[in-house]
This record gives sequence, C-alpha cells and structure tokens, in this order.
Amino acid sequence: MTTQTLRASASRTGLIPAVFAVVLGLGIVTLAGHVQASALHDAAHDVRHATGFPCH
Repeated sequence: MTTQTLRASASRTGLIPAVFAVVLGLGIVTLAGHVQASALHDAAHDVRHATGFPCH
C-alpha cells in the first residue's frame, strides 16, 4: 500500500465514528424534544434509583 492509500483509509476510519456520534446525538435531542416533560422526569428518576443516588 502506498502512503496516500494509508492516509485515505485512516481518514475514512475516523469519519465513521464521528458520523455515528452526530446521528446518535441528533436522535437523542430530537426524541428528548418531543417527549413529555413528565416522561423525562420519570426516566431520570428511575436512573437515579438504579445507580443508588438518593433523590428524596
């Protein structure tokens, strides 16, 4: 393989996780923006209990 081929391969390899992170982040923001506030509160409350964090 030539140096140019290795560089092109490395840049594509780094692009895939970045694209995945952007798509995942946009999906989370979109879902959180459309869900009711009480559902978000209940989900956060359940996570607090699951991790053992005292919340009340």
